[in-house]
Amino acid sequence: QMFINLVDNENLDDMKFSPFGKLVDGGMDVVNQIYSGYGEGAPSGKGPEQGRIQNEGNRYLKREFPKLSYITSVKRLLNDGNGEL
Repeated sequence: QMFINLVDNENLDDMKFSPFGKLVDGGMDVVNQIYSGYGEGAPSGKGPEQGRIQNEGNRYLKREFPKLSYITSVKRLLNDGNGEL
């Protein structure tokens, strides 16, 4: 699972989310291709149930949510020492 932050949500800092990426030029084009038709996870939306994800994993997700997007590869970019890619 991943969480895409569109604004500074400092209130989430105490929840220990681990940032793993930063959008660069054109990055929102990729984000907009992620399937969002299921909405939020259950019970507030039609998306997957957290407990079932933990217990059944991808078998559950692929069977019940066939349109979900998956990250299939990543590329590590080094920064310039000033925090910029």
